[in-house]
Amino acid sequence: MKKVLVGCAVPLVLLLVVVVAVFALMATAGAATEKGGVPVGGVPEEYRSWVLRAAGDCRDPALTPELLAAQLFEESGFRADARSPVGAEGPAQFMPGTWATWGRDDDHSGTASPFDIGDAVMAQGRLMCSLLGQAAASGIADDPRRLALAGYNAGWAAVEAGHGVPPYAETQRYVADIMGNLGRFHGTGPFSEITGYGVGPDTARRAATQLGVPYSYGGGSPAGPSRGHCDADGGYRDGRCLAEETVGWDCSALVQYAYWPARRLPRTAAEQYSATADRPVAHADLRAGDLLFWRRSDSGHVYHVALYIGDGLMISAPKTGDLVKKAPVADMPAADFAGATRP
Repeated sequence: MKKVLVGCAVPLVLLLVVVVAVFALMATAGAATEKGGVPVGGVPEEYRSWVLRAAGDCRDPALTPELLAAQLFEESGFRADARSPVGAEGPAQFMPGTWATWGRDDDHSGTASPFDIGDAVMAQGRLMCSLLGQAAASGIADDPRRLALAGYNAGWAAVEAGHGVPPYAETQRYVADIMGNLGRFHGTGPFSEITGYGVGPDTARRAATQLGVPYSYGGGSPAGPSRGHCDADGGYRDGRCLAEETVGWDCSALVQYAYWPARRLPRTAAEQYSATADRPVAHADLRAGDLLFWRRSDSGHVYHVALYIGDGLMISAPKTGDLVKKAPVADMPAADFAGATRP
């Protein structure tokens, strides 16, 4: 068995994940809380990565981590065992019929349960993302976030019937409380270096929602983080196959996820370099969302990819046992730098 120390290696097996093949690995340093702060505040630690993940999985920028956190606080006060008198269950307070539509085994425990924090928050995110889409398409003159929250509480049919937040005292209070509490869960901002709009900056912001998610060799796809695998090139730590028990990202999976579906990049770092090498970017012209690549000096193999976010910083999934991080580009070996590209 071989321990991975650093870098992205091409895996030998394909994983059964939703859309594309499987992977590559990486290297970096620096902590997500250094220089960049935290993307959401006031959230219990066991909820934090799920809130970030659920927000990141929705392409609608209105679904922020703060919105999900404020909604969870309103629904249950972050109590995983919460039950309501009318039968709503778990931290996101799903009724059984609604759970049957939106609930999945997102934490890979073997059971989809509204009482499992990961399953509940991810289902909350999917439902809210759908409701935000309905709100945007409805033509109703109100903040789509207010309409989506009202739909979550009273059902979308009630929003349509009322042409806005329905005149139920509970729903009116629910929406007002959550919107009023958004500032309570505002973090110190991992997005401060990411400026501008468009595919590149939006991609960098999506990647930033995954800060703090574990590294998993071979893990991740456009559908989200997943368990990885071990092979002769990596996945082990201290003789143990850590990747097989870790739901997370490797470097190229994180990049693929962040760009999908705006740019359907291939799966490994080497393939991503080959697919974008005809669009090189000079160091002086780097913009948020540009890809940074490193390769072995002896073999020329591209072993790592990261996303530039601005201000000399990058987001990347580092080595086995580490987390998705924000770090200075200069932390990587300058001699190994293969170049930057723009998908």
